[in-house]
Amino acid sequence: MSNLIDLQLASRFSDIPDTQQFQTWVDNCLAHLNISDAELTIRVVDEDESQHLNHTYRGKEKPTNVLSFPFEAPPGIEINLLGDLVVCAQVVALEASQQKKKLWDHWAHMITHGTLHLLGYDHIDDEDAQEMETLEIRILDKLAIDDPYQIKES
Repeated sequence: MSNLIDLQLASRFSDIPDTQQFQTWVDNCLAHLNISDAELTIRVVDEDESQHLNHTYRGKEKPTNVLSFPFEAPPGIEINLLGDLVVCAQVVALEASQQKKKLWDHWAHMITHGTLHLLGYDHIDDEDAQEMETLEIRILDKLAIDDPYQIKES
């Protein structure tokens, strides 16, 4: 399996996973779904860029943890390009702290979550949310990461 990640670091935030960590998380997710030789871009941004994109594409006036932009090839073109993930480093760090999660575990969850969105999974309705969350839990378990939807006690 050789998935290709184009990592773009456009953040001033210092506590960002390295390329190998992103590669491990993407490979783990795609291997669980028997997908190989896929390509995607992961762009790590600050709050201002995240907020701008979230407003432009989702109509929301705040930064968000991860945005997914699936790629659709024109008819007749065979390419395994999944699309782009845009991850806001500050939001991920803040959520990890608020939710009492290990920072890298939360990053792994956001990359897994975003990658599943690139593959067409969603959580708009309850049934789809249950399917996606169950899949995330199974994928993250292979990395010895606890269920990200468990509520941590203080």
